[in-house]
Parts: sequence; C-alpha cells; structure tokens
Amino acid sequence: MKIVYIGVLRNAQPDPIELCCERELSSYSRFTRGSISEFTTMFSKLLTARTNPGQRQDVQEKDFTFHVYSSGQARGITGIIISDDEYPSMAAHQILSKLLDEFTTQHPTAATSTGTISFPVLRTYIAQYQDPQNVGSILKIQKELDETKVVLHKTIESVLERGEKLDDLVQKSEGLSSQSKMFYTSAKKQNSCCIVM
Repeated sequence: MKIVYIGVLRNAQPDPIELCCERELSSYSRFTRGSISEFTTMFSKLLTARTNPGQRQDVQEKDFTFHVYSSGQARGITGIIISDDEYPSMAAHQILSKLLDEFTTQHPTAATSTGTISFPVLRTYIAQYQDPQNVGSILKIQKELDETKVVLHKTIESVLERGEKLDDLVQKSEGLSSQSKMFYTSAKKQNSCCIVM
C-alpha cells in the first residue's frame, strides 16, 4: 500500500489549478518519474473539473486509485490522493477531510488564487500516511473488530471440535429459561422432518 500523490487544486475555468502537491515516486525509476508526475497532475485536474462541490469519489485507472473530495464549504477547492489500488478508501477520505480543513483554515482566500500556494505540511502527510493505520481511530477500531470477529469464530469452532454438541450445551445452560429450552427442542423436531439422507 502506498500513496503516490497528495494535492490540493482549485476548480478554475477553463483549467483547474494545482495549488500545492507532494509526490512519493522513489519506487519508480528516474526515467519514469517525470511521466508519472505529469500523469498525476493531468488526471488530478481532469477529476477536479468533473467533481461537484461536496462530492467524494474514487476513480480507478490501471494500478492507481484516485480518491477525490471537492469541499462543499470551500467551494472550488478539491483534494486528491492517488494511491495504489490496495490503499483503503476510508483512510484516504479521512486524510482528505483533514487536509482540506487544515488547508482552508490556513489559506482562506485559496478559492481565488491563480498560482501555487506553499503548504509544507503535505510532505508530512505523504510520509506519515503511507501506512493507513496512522490515519485515525476509525481504522484502528475497524481492525480490532475484524480481529475480534476472527477470535470469536475460532473460539466457537474450537468448542465444536472438542466434541461438545450444541444440544448438550443448551441442556446444561443455566442462563436459558425452561421455555427457551422447550422452544429449542420443538424447533429442532420441526426442522428434523426436512433432513434428506
């Protein structure tokens, strides 16, 4: 997983303006970096022009995913992250929200700018967020939930592997009322007519 490009653009007419950007192209040969750099700028401008204010979208192009967010509050300002297709979309859009909030706070007149704007924090963003786990608590919570689900699934499987039967567990359970136990038994009897051997 990697981020190749982070940029902030202004949706100017007739052609969007790249206000600031950072690229991480160290994994590419020196001969292809220039072409990839031009590719990132060209497609970022194209997607900026075709994204409505307040809209988020992910666009796939070969091995890259363009994560686009056009700010609804700062009309005309769009953030774009270009990553490989393995980078989580949720993480990219969290970064874009944070990025545009910070950018528009520091540069409130960016929506009328006609040239580049210095925003050195982009270097930090592109370095820090190469690992999507650094993005925030939502992804960490999701990862913990996924791990817990696997652990619970394994625990149930291990109980069944030891030879314990669900019937025995229901009968032994003190937490179930006699009515629940009777419901389980009658449901089992009704479903037994449908077993095909």
